[in-house]
Amino acid sequence: MMKIVPPKPFFFEAGERAVLLLHGFTGNSADVRMLGRFLESKGYTCHAPIYKGHGVPPEELVRTGPDDWWQDVMNSYQFLKNKGYEKIAVAGLSLGGVFSLKLGYTVPIEGIVTMCAPMYVKSEETMYEGVLEYAREYKKREGKSAEQIEQEMERFKQTPMKTLKALQELIADVRAHLDLVYAPTFVVQARHDEMINPDSANIIYNEIESPVKRIKWYEQSGHVITLDQEKDQLHEDIYAFLESLDW
Repeated sequence: MMKIVPPKPFFFEAGERAVLLLHGFTGNSADVRMLGRFLESKGYTCHAPIYKGHGVPPEELVRTGPDDWWQDVMNSYQFLKNKGYEKIAVAGLSLGGVFSLKLGYTVPIEGIVTMCAPMYVKSEETMYEGVLEYAREYKKREGKSAEQIEQEMERFKQTPMKTLKALQELIADVRAHLDLVYAPTFVVQARHDEMINPDSANIIYNEIESPVKRIKWYEQSGHVITLDQEKDQLHEDIYAFLESLDW
């Protein structure tokens, strides 16, 4: 049995401009760590939480839900405030992008970057398949035998998945409030996104009220765009967007 070292939240202190980095559903801070290191090298302070039930065995994931994760996001925003950071921007991947938009109409935010953020609600079946796949992969990485994995997966399938219904409601709710977003926004979307409907990017771009907004399609990338082959270009584009803000 391999012991998986659970990923940790990170806090890279650099300049007085702070960026909150938010991971996706079933993801963790590793998904935004390279982006965080890059921005730190450019003088930005970066903080990434890990939502409750993430980066730990999948059995813990399904005992949590969007309300817990949103609380984690708000706590992280407050963490930066408490550290004396007055000006905070946010960049989020997937579900983190949805939370970034929600932050945009909940608290003062200097700028928003959404990356491959879903605005269409997938069927619970499709989402459920994704969670099962995540659970199976996690157990493989732990080095468990095929037999043990199957036994654990059978048990896992008995767990009620209230999380998924709540996740659908969160996405629908944020989509319904996009016209409350006024902060400068950079909408990032991978062309080869296999996880979400890429048209989500157009919905965000068209429905936010932000007077300053831009959208960019990354032609070679898949859903986890922060770890894909255009990540260096993505880093530069996010940096240019942050630099353009009126801090």
